[in-house]
Amino acid sequence: MSVKEEFQNLCEKVKANPEHIEGMECVYQFDVSGEDEGTYVIELSNGDITYKEGEVEDPSCTIQLSSKNLIKLMHGKLNATTAFMMGKLKVKGNISLAMKLEATLKKYQ
Repeated sequence: MSVKEEFQNLCEKVKANPEHIEGMECVYQFDVSGEDEGTYVIELSNGDITYKEGEVEDPSCTIQLSSKNLIKLMHGKLNATTAFMMGKLKVKGNISLAMKLEATLKKYQ
């Protein structure tokens, strides 16, 4: 599955069961390298999720990683902390939101 399809799938799961994102108000920007190189954005607001491609002006958290590692992260097969320590994942902005993302993604696998 491509990165775009993974994000679309995540949006469907979240919209079907938004309880895990209640109270989250943030914008995640993913700067992705590799096969599906590009910039992808998910915004969590008022118990809803929106997805788009392209940069946003002021994301709460920007995560840089390869498309292969992003897909692993979304499927719970990549530990974000370990990936960060090994330089496979970089975070700009609110690092606590990056940590919260991993826990939130696990609830939608």
